Amino acid sequence: MYRTNFVFVLSVLTTLFSIVSCTKINGPDTAPENVKVALRYAAHKILLSNKDTTSIVPPIKQINENRYEMVFKNSLTLNPDSLVAIVNHSLNSARGPRNYIVEVINCSDKEVAYSFQIAGTKEKELIPCLGRNLPEGCYTIQVLFSTTKPATAPIFGYLLIAVLLVLFISIWFLYRRKLERVSLTSVTSPYTKIGPYKFYKNENKLIKDALEIKLSTKECELMSLFSNHQNQVIKREIIIKQIWEDHGVYVDRSLDTFVSKLRKKFKNDPTIRFENIHGVGYKLVVN
Repeated sequence: MYRTNFVFVLSVLTTLFSIVSCTKINGPDTAPENVKVALRYAAHKILLSNKDTTSIVPPIKQINENRYEMVFKNSLTLNPDSLVAIVNHSLNSARGPRNYIVEVINCSDKEVAYSFQIAGTKEKELIPCLGRNLPEGCYTIQVLFSTTKPATAPIFGYLLIAVLLVLFISIWFLYRRKLERVSLTSVTSPYTKIGPYKFYKNENKLIKDALEIKLSTKECELMSLFSNHQNQVIKREIIIKQIWEDHGVYVDRSLDTFVSKLRKKFKNDPTIRFENIHGVGYKLVVN
């Protein structure tokens, strides 16, 4: 049963991981309106870098689902370092896409005068010609966003897997412990025999035929220790350590007082007695 349940849990986790890690989302991960606002802000910053504070920034054109264009009325001088920083800052501020290609297109021959790629990580970025200004001229700038995110699980996906893993492991161990307790209960007698008596530890009582004798919590703990060591001498220090050290404050003569109380429970039965082994401890004698 355990093996079957474990295989089931493992199968569920594997399926969830596959779904999260292999999911691909088409198109930019930001609404087109937000992308347009971010790119128009970038165009504004480009004009400012050319000391142009009066030209109107034309609306951003969406050429197709993933390609946008910035158009400028006047000639520009473009610095690759500044252009990369402006576009990257504008998109990041708008929480825009992190994977894109920027192309600077010459108005006269429609050729790409300069381009660079941002791929979300420094290792995959392609930014050539830093420090080399493009000559003044008429340019349009197009931004092409990646049509597909990399086939890797996003951070929230890994966190989801981790949470589910912890949850399933917790449920698994709780379920297993419950089964073990049920199994243990089913094969273990609920009472301990002490001569003609039945000692029910979990119910704090002794039963002999129709007679039921109630025990206090401390009497029950002491009785449990003696019942597990019938006809054996138990040293005083061991009894005190097990019964009082972690379960209450031991007052001088407490042990003797509770043993006396237990003696009274069996006073009418000569087959059971508590012997005081002087200087050593006590012994529950069951004939």
